[in-house]
Formats: sequence, C-alpha cells, structure tokens
Amino acid sequence: MTITFASSERSTVGIEWELMLADRDTGDLVPRAPEFLPALKEATALERYTITGELLTNTIEVTSGVGDTVAAAVDDIADAIASVRTVTNPLEIELLCAGSHPFAQWYRQQVTDKTRYHKLIERTQWWGRNMMIWGIHVHVGVEDVNKVFPLIGALSVYLPHLQALSASSPFWAGERTGYASNRSLVFQQLPTAGLPWPLTDWSQFEGYLDDMVRTGVMEDATEVRWDIRPAPRWGTIEVRACDGMSTLPELAAVAALVQVLTEHFSRELDEGRPVPSIPPWFVRENKWRAARYGLDARVIVDAAGTQRPVVDHLLETIEQIAPIAEELHCAREFAGLRTIVAQGASYARQVLVAEAAQGDLHEVVRHLIREFRAGPTLREHLASLGH
Repeated sequence: MTITFASSERSTVGIEWELMLADRDTGDLVPRAPEFLPALKEATALERYTITGELLTNTIEVTSGVGDTVAAAVDDIADAIASVRTVTNPLEIELLCAGSHPFAQWYRQQVTDKTRYHKLIERTQWWGRNMMIWGIHVHVGVEDVNKVFPLIGALSVYLPHLQALSASSPFWAGERTGYASNRSLVFQQLPTAGLPWPLTDWSQFEGYLDDMVRTGVMEDATEVRWDIRPAPRWGTIEVRACDGMSTLPELAAVAALVQVLTEHFSRELDEGRPVPSIPPWFVRENKWRAARYGLDARVIVDAAGTQRPVVDHLLETIEQIAPIAEELHCAREFAGLRTIVAQGASYARQVLVAEAAQGDLHEVVRHLIREFRAGPTLREHLASLGH
C-alpha cells in the first residue's frame, strides 16, 4: 500500500482541543452538541478555525488553521472558543477541559449519530463506551517523509514529559484513581491506540497499514490512534499523548514544546547527528510512570537505563533548546512550561480542590469551569509577563 505524505511547511503548527459541555448548575456533562453545532459550523465556515463534534454528544472540538507560530494557532483556538460561547452562554452550557470529568458516568452519555462512531462502539463495546476522555493534539509540519519516523522515535523519549505536564485526569466516574493521568491508560484500550510501534521508515508504515487494512482492523490511516503518529493527509507529525489542557496558556506552552523539540531533532538529522532513542520497553514504562506520578515521576532517559526526575530532565531540555524557541517566535509561550512546573499541573490543582472540599467533586468541576472561563486569555497572559 502506497501512502502519500503531503507536502507541508517545516515546523508549522496546528492544534486540536477537545472540550466538555457541562450544565451550568450541576456541572454534569450534557449531550447538547447536536443542538447548536450545525448552525455554528455554518456561521463560521469561512474562518481559519473549525468547530466539530466528537464521539460523544457532550464534546466539541476546536481546531486551528495552520500556524506559522504557536501564537497564530492559539489565536485561532481563542477565536473559536469565543464563537462557541455565543451559543453556549444563552443555553447555560459551560465549557471546561481536563483529561476526564471528575464524576460523570459513562452509561449516561450519548454517542454522536455517525456511522464511524457506531461502528467503533459496536466493535469495542464497554471500553468504547468508557471513552469519556478529552485531549489535545498538536501537529507539526515535516518537510521530508524520510524524517518522519526518526522524529517520532526521538519525540517518544519526551512523551512522558508531555504527559506529565498535561496530566489532568486524577478522578474517574466519581473516584480518585491515584493516577495523574487515568485517561492515558484508558485510551490505550482501543484497538490501534497506545504507543506507536517502533518503525524506522515510511515503507514499514505502509506495510503496517497494508496489514491492518487487509485484515479488517482499520479502513485507513485515520484509524491509527497512536500517542504520536504521522498524519499523511496534512504532512505532519501529530502528538496525541496529552490529556486535555485546562487553560489556554498551558495549551500554548505544551504546543510550543512539541514544536521546538521537533525542530531541534530535525536540525540534528540535517547535520547527520544521531537523535535520541530508547528501547520500546523503556518507552512503555515511562508512559506508565508519567500516568501514575505526573510531574513527580522518574523517567528513563537513555538506552543505558539512566533514570531522572522528569522535572529535572525537562528543565535541562528547556534550557538547551530555548534558543530555538526564540527563533520560532514562541519564547513567551515556551516560558509557560516553567509556570506549569512551578505551580503544578491540572491534576495536582484538582486534587487540592477536592481535599479542601472534603472530597466534593462538584467543587472540582466548578474549579475547572472557573479556570477555563475566568483564567487569562493567552494575549493577557503574555502581556502580564512584560515582554
């Protein structure tokens, strides 16, 4: 099977953000996306951004256009959210985002009426119905198909760092799970989801797809649900390992890290230097550690099995690649990574709120709604930094 990897401008950025719809009074999820999406999509048809439905009717996804910078992509996302609020505010629907909803139950959710979603649920049954998960996807343009899998291999070393920064699903169906990112472990139960197979070149990927299509596992490349995957239609690498970010500045920070890491490793390949790689069993262990411990995890950082606190290794990496962030005009967004490390990721904030409220998870939902609604826009956040 021949799969064409589209032409794409190097290190351009696109962002997808999955958002929950919640009742303003109760905080519970509401299956109301079909009520307003058709008219909203028509009204915004000429915009750079898109607003679409997802597997469950309690979810919408906002997607940026192709951005030369992270700021451009995030501006699209902010504009999309403003458009969504024109219809959700009068309906008394709140928007929020995290990897999971703290107390919602799977059996109360409705599946969007599309053939592809019904087929997925029919095949996956209980696990499919339990996909009450929200994430972000960051696309980065790659100009040469021969770089795709070397870059995926190098970025896989940093998947636990990204997962720890974004971890925001400590609660599941009303219970504290003990995990920073329960979402990441639930999502991998779907067929073709989870970590990528350790492929080394494009022909191996074409062979993989041929095997999967020939045996009826999937219909095409869009059904590859790896934590990091090629997106042939767009000519990008798509990082999908992250929980849903709870605020726009945090979304921008993680998108900047993905963009800068990708450009850094691309330059290493251009110079003929080796890019980092670790055995797939270390990649798998790192995923579990980041899911369990978040920013308190110790991760395996090289093929020799060296273990480091994920925060220490992350801060060293930030220091190393900061000049590239300057060149890509995302230094201010990139600086937000230090803010997440200093103030704690969303999972830690949620746990603190729950403990202060004697375990009342409705307070956690109210906290997430406040963060999403009342937190600074990215423009205000950057202005406050004085740059």
